[in-house]
Amino acid sequence: MSGSTEPSQLLIPVKEEIKEEEFDDFLQEYLSAIQKVEEKPGLEHDCKTEKSPSLTCKEENDPAMEIKEEEELDLREYGHDDSSPARDVQMIHSSKRSTGERRTKVIIRQQSNTGKKKHECSQCFKTFAAPSSLAIHKRTHTGEKPHQCFQCGKAFSQMPHLKIHQMIHTGEKPYHCPQCGKTFSRMGDLKQHLRIHTGEKPFQCSACGKSFKSNSELKQHQITHTGEKPHHCSQCGMAYSQMGLLKRHQRIHTGEKPYQCSQCGKAFSQMAHLKSHQKIHTREKPYHCPQCGKTFIRTSELKTHLSIHNGEKPYHCSQCGKAFSRMGTLKRHQITHTGEKPYHCLTCWKGFKRNSELKQHQITHTGEKPYHCLTCWKGFKRNGELKQHQITHTGEKPYHCLTCWKGFKRNSELKRHQITHTGEKPYQCTTCGKGFRRSSALTIHQMTHTGEKLHTCSHCGKTFSQKGGLKKHQKIHTGKKATLVFSV
Repeated sequence: MSGSTEPSQLLIPVKEEIKEEEFDDFLQEYLSAIQKVEEKPGLEHDCKTEKSPSLTCKEENDPAMEIKEEEELDLREYGHDDSSPARDVQMIHSSKRSTGERRTKVIIRQQSNTGKKKHECSQCFKTFAAPSSLAIHKRTHTGEKPHQCFQCGKAFSQMPHLKIHQMIHTGEKPYHCPQCGKTFSRMGDLKQHLRIHTGEKPFQCSACGKSFKSNSELKQHQITHTGEKPHHCSQCGMAYSQMGLLKRHQRIHTGEKPYQCSQCGKAFSQMAHLKSHQKIHTREKPYHCPQCGKTFIRTSELKTHLSIHNGEKPYHCSQCGKAFSRMGTLKRHQITHTGEKPYHCLTCWKGFKRNSELKQHQITHTGEKPYHCLTCWKGFKRNGELKQHQITHTGEKPYHCLTCWKGFKRNSELKRHQITHTGEKPYQCTTCGKGFRRSSALTIHQMTHTGEKLHTCSHCGKTFSQKGGLKKHQKIHTGKKATLVFSV
């Protein structure tokens, strides 16, 4: 048969009984001949080599040289179906004959340059080289998972996935990082970890060009462009872009707190919250302010602190326009507009604007004084009261008047003193308009209009509008002579 058949479509089985020492020469001559056929596609395929007249190249198949279809199928199933344009040269040796010669079957097959995969999925039309690969692929459509873990019952579609999973139970981590020595149960996890050392980010977003270390990170990022939120909460309907975020949200409904502190037993719904909490026990403060060197447990605390230096106040009140450096401070401020008191005492049901105020109030019911002076061990209900008391031991007067530089122990004392320089009387009586420097003086004055007498003598029951009048009266009972001061 002659014609201009393409070399890529040739399939030429050849059977010859050749002596072992002639095989190398024969192979070299045949490869040279087939190369000439490739260079001249029009060349007839009924050709003979010059040095080996016994070698005949024919397009027809020799029945004596047929390979069993079962053998070809096995080779393909185990991944030996090479799709490259190179030719397979197989030597099949039979047992030695009595003459000492050995029969050698040589099969030379030129494969297709296209590398076609014959096994196609009927659902998605994806093609595979081996039927076993196609069978495994079909499980993605059917959801079949025949390989089950005998310890936890989790099922997998492929045996290699099951073997990797079983390492979780055995604790086996055969893959080691050569740089830091960290171990992994999967080779893929090790490869992803190595990118931390190399800085490699091979997965790039086609929308914005941002690069990522893993394909999963890229997929999560791409949702930010589409705005897709495929994961919905079955209880409140809230949607999330990632399954992990949905699971974390669902703990709000279930109240689950799976992360527990090993030192104090406190439980948390998120691992990040537990790690942040554990720093309280270790006293670790890894976040440093670059300007003043102050350290913080959390990065959020550092960010809030930095606003003190740069003066940034990004949180604005929508009603009065006042700006704040913290969101929490803004929320507390907004209560002043609404008058809301969301924190209630369970004993007397008194309401408070802040939780800290409620805690301080609750001490009035218990009588607890948790703040103690380390010098005299006197107890106080509030930390602010303790700090003011400690000044009595040190004699410190940290608050100074900018006019006369007089020092005071408390800020309230400094404010009262500053009025003596300005002459200001900010507290005015609504009845007569008289002004006073102190709020307490105004309160006493207002009793002259109302006739109210709050101060009662414990001996005779006589009442007085001012505490000073009561003290003067009590000297009658004690026998002390009152000192009268007359002004001319």
